[in-house]
Amino acid sequence: MIMEIEIAKIFIALLVLVNPLGAIPIFISLTPNAGLEERRKIAKTTAIAVAIVLSLFAVVGETLLRFLGISIGSFQVGGGILVMLIAIALMNAKPGPTKTTKQEREEAGHKTNIAVVPMAIPLMTGPGTISTVIIYASTAHSWLQVVYLLVSGLLVAITCYGALVLASPLSRLLGQTGINIVNRVMGMLLAAVSVEIIVDGVYRLFPQLTR
Repeated sequence: MIMEIEIAKIFIALLVLVNPLGAIPIFISLTPNAGLEERRKIAKTTAIAVAIVLSLFAVVGETLLRFLGISIGSFQVGGGILVMLIAIALMNAKPGPTKTTKQEREEAGHKTNIAVVPMAIPLMTGPGTISTVIIYASTAHSWLQVVYLLVSGLLVAITCYGALVLASPLSRLLGQTGINIVNRVMGMLLAAVSVEIIVDGVYRLFPQLTR
């Protein structure tokens, strides 16, 4: 039961950050002439890239922080603030500060393969997502919690594949208003996650504080 709760918690946090529903309009705009089979291939490649990025930083995240000489507490506070900015953008139905820019989307329109860049990186797994994965990995108390993180990342990648494959029907069903409503709800959840990250980071930086 504890395992399911842990995986569900991490899965929801990562899913909100990756936000596959928010990527649907951009995916459709970048594949206007693509057939169903071609979109499936792009979706599959994107999902694989998302899984690789999440798994890579889950495994090497803590080592990377040590190499750079950054304390976990400092990274948590900085990452938490970044996640809060993303949450605020979602609640205002605006593109997040770490998502693709207009220039990047225009450049992507001329690319033959948009699966890895910009769909997987930075649209789905941007700095906010990567920071959160590193924070979860660096605060893991056992290898089992790292496994939870890897499983959650895999489930997020599968969800991304499903959302992109069903991009057209989901877009018609929800419309921009529906997507904005979902984004606002996800933003509220993400804000709560960011507060937890920041508070934990502050306690790590100032252990003399009492909980």
